[in-house]
Amino acid sequence: MSVIPMGASLADWELESLQPIRARLLLSAERLKAAGCDFFVCPDNTAHLALESAGPELPLPGLHIADVVVSEAVRKGYSKLGILGTKWTMSKSMYYEAARRRNIAAIAPNHEDSHYINHTIFSELCNGIVKEPTMKKYVDIIGRLQKEGCNAVVLGCTEIPLLISAEQSPLPILDSTRLLAQYALKVALGQKHIPNWRGGQVEIVVDQ
Repeated sequence: MSVIPMGASLADWELESLQPIRARLLLSAERLKAAGCDFFVCPDNTAHLALESAGPELPLPGLHIADVVVSEAVRKGYSKLGILGTKWTMSKSMYYEAARRRNIAAIAPNHEDSHYINHTIFSELCNGIVKEPTMKKYVDIIGRLQKEGCNAVVLGCTEIPLLISAEQSPLPILDSTRLLAQYALKVALGQKHIPNWRGGQVEIVVDQ
């Protein structure tokens, strides 16, 4: 795992200019290849949007975080997921397509709630600030997703588990970072197949 900090790409994210971001991630994958790695994992949910975009094949195969998370959702019998994350993760197709490939549904919070989540990720959680009022607001947001028929919620940002635990959430949580790490360990130990995804269009790349 070699991760270039998201801060280096924030200006490009605001412009939704994916190619410069993909180029930085490609450099990261090249470093891992040179170090002798067999596959890569990227714990940054949003970065996968750039990895999915058109461009040269990545030098290493990798796990796709949304595919890992949705596979776990199916394994646990969840049929409709609420997606929490940055504004790009919540608004773009990554998780919704991953859910569609597994024949389940996924939705984002409403516009106001999505704006609040994105704002607090960057203004609070990324700065190590964890506030009880923010936690309570997230609980309310998850409660609204539950009323819309969701039976699990994806914590689709590395920092959100700092704020919300399984005990606090009205819905079962799918911690994307933790699930990716657990699946990657199984691959490294030979308990799961090495993935074949090298960026670009995604098919189902993990088994259950």
